[in-house]
Amino acid sequence: MILPRYRSLQSGEIQEKTGPDDLVTIADIESERRMTPLLKDLLPGSYVVGEEAVSADNLVLNALTEDAPVWIVDPVDGTRNFARGDRKFCVMVALLHRRQSILGCILDPLGERCAVASRGSGAWMVYNGGREERLSVLGGRPCIEMRGALNFRFLSSPLKEEMKERAKTAVGEHFRYGCAGHEYLTLLTGAAHFAMYPKNMPWDHVAGTLLHEEAGGFHARFNKMPYIPHQLDGGLLLAPDEPSWDDLRDRLWP
Repeated sequence: MILPRYRSLQSGEIQEKTGPDDLVTIADIESERRMTPLLKDLLPGSYVVGEEAVSADNLVLNALTEDAPVWIVDPVDGTRNFARGDRKFCVMVALLHRRQSILGCILDPLGERCAVASRGSGAWMVYNGGREERLSVLGGRPCIEMRGALNFRFLSSPLKEEMKERAKTAVGEHFRYGCAGHEYLTLLTGAAHFAMYPKNMPWDHVAGTLLHEEAGGFHARFNKMPYIPHQLDGGLLLAPDEPSWDDLRDRLWP
């Protein structure tokens, strides 16, 4: 449902949701529609919170506060990339139980690899063919030597402009892929040290934060309070360890 549509979408199969940077394709809709009953059957009594279901009915988010198991699905993370034929898109699935993440998966279909973590069991990359590799984040180092993902899009002015200016001298190279899943993969595979997100939509972060934690990283909301899946505000900063987190927070924020 996803790869057959890659680089073959028709104009009528791409739609705007809230604007030109917020797209949905037939691949998003059909894959979530297919995954939802499969996940419910896999775990009877569970809920599913999918990005497209929430787009149609925001009340679907209420399931995040239930004690029952809740699947969280991003059928195509990086939809804008997918729609223009860019390789940086993925599928993300997470499982909550009593509001805590217990399973996270990031599937990179074109890379033929899937990052998987269950709470307390570490983070692993499973490759096509069955090879497995344990994942661990990079060690901390001075901020100016760190590389990472900085997402300023949902910050309000003038904070956005001030943080962009501070980033020029606070950290080394920074980037934005337009796909949280691929940015998490850079953290998990040693290609980046940190990531920052102003917006905490669960389908973007529940799988990735569990993977990052199980790979040895430290993350928290901007006020250093714990990340909680049903709290959508407060932003998110991920770093190799707590001292690195503190240093990044001090250097990036005015």
